Amino acid sequence: MDRLLNIVSLINEYLSDYVLIVLLLGGGIYFSVITRFVQVRCFFEGLRHAFGNFSVRGGAKKTGLSPFQALSAAVAAQVGTGNIVGASGAILIGGPGAIFWMWLVAFFGMATIYAEAVLAIKTRVTDDDGTLHGGPVYYIKHAFPNVFGKILAVFFALATIGALGFMGTMVQANSIGETCSTAWGIPSWTIGIIVAVFAGFVFIGGVSRLASVTEKIVPAMALIYLAGGLFVLLSRVTYLPETFMMIFKYAFDPQALIGGGVGYALKTAISQGVKRGLFSNEAGMGSTPHAHAMAQTSPHVQGTVAMTGVFFDTAVVLTMTALIIISTIYTGDGPLANIAGRNYHEVLLNAGLTQTNLVQYAVASVSSAFLGNNFVAVCLLFFAFSTILSWNFFGKINFHYLFGKKAVVVYSILSVCCIFLGTTVKSSLVWNLQDMLNQLMVLPNIIALFALSAMVSSSSRK
Repeated sequence: MDRLLNIVSLINEYLSDYVLIVLLLGGGIYFSVITRFVQVRCFFEGLRHAFGNFSVRGGAKKTGLSPFQALSAAVAAQVGTGNIVGASGAILIGGPGAIFWMWLVAFFGMATIYAEAVLAIKTRVTDDDGTLHGGPVYYIKHAFPNVFGKILAVFFALATIGALGFMGTMVQANSIGETCSTAWGIPSWTIGIIVAVFAGFVFIGGVSRLASVTEKIVPAMALIYLAGGLFVLLSRVTYLPETFMMIFKYAFDPQALIGGGVGYALKTAISQGVKRGLFSNEAGMGSTPHAHAMAQTSPHVQGTVAMTGVFFDTAVVLTMTALIIISTIYTGDGPLANIAGRNYHEVLLNAGLTQTNLVQYAVASVSSAFLGNNFVAVCLLFFAFSTILSWNFFGKINFHYLFGKKAVVVYSILSVCCIFLGTTVKSSLVWNLQDMLNQLMVLPNIIALFALSAMVSSSSRK
């Protein structure tokens, strides 16, 4: 097991630090150019289509989803524990400047996710009963209608089922169990049973119930998190100018804070910002196209709607996390203020700060430990539970593609079991395997996106 863990960790390091940064950042730049920066030209158009007829009672559709329901299902997947824990880790390791690189990768990622949504709708298929099926497996086969395409599609489907439907569900459930147990003293396995029951109820209802739940959860969790964040920022309002200054300063001069050589420090800041940002907004991973494929609208319209999901995930939620952390911990009387020139990692160790407790500490510093723990527990409960729902749906589409409609019941039972197991077992191998499969999803997806770039370009001209 230890040997396998070492191998998986090495693969993850190579993929995240080199291969995926080049592919995903390069893909974002490429699609920005061929769409004439659709993320700038059509951003407000996307907001109009997404929120013009905003309602948390979208209602069931005979087939498919409304653009907002599809966006809600996508954002439910995007806004997960990574927006709290992932952002915290990026700041701790790469310094506050890592947030600048997150913003940059999100800007280009908006063009990539536009391409994914466009292709998902253009290549989706409809059953005899009107049920829609769409996602990367379908546009991969459209891009390569041969044996190579079949192999790529099967590879993507297996990686998605493992990464999102099973191991990803365990990881998210574990975050819920640990956080709620710490905040409320409830055994993790009890939380696991409750979450599994509620999730199973949604799974049974299919895509219409998923849409009904996520279109309510997403606005609610956004309001709770932003309200708590604004409370912290108002308490530290005098430090906000310094907070933004640190983000831009340490994006290009991280050595002044985290130490090491100039090249090493800059590489650390960029790599942390890029890879954490990429896997927060999921642009290019091939996960959210499953939701956008269900939208009953045109490819271009849903493409612009999809872009707003990346904006909300990074520019709003993830940025709020960053501002909360930096304004309370790196400025004024914070434990990491004025540490330039000292041993950064030694100070971190002595302060007892980790990526899992950073936001709790930040909120507690302007209120109390009770409020800090409970705020993070409630937010993580919303974030992780909504991610479980959407990831299960994405995995289900690929399970249906591989094994047919009748086998989907087996998938749902296994996924519910994984939720419970995730709150009782913590294995580094499971966590690393989930990361590896998550990253392997990108390879066939990005290949197909490049192959069908002409279809994307033509849609962006409308």
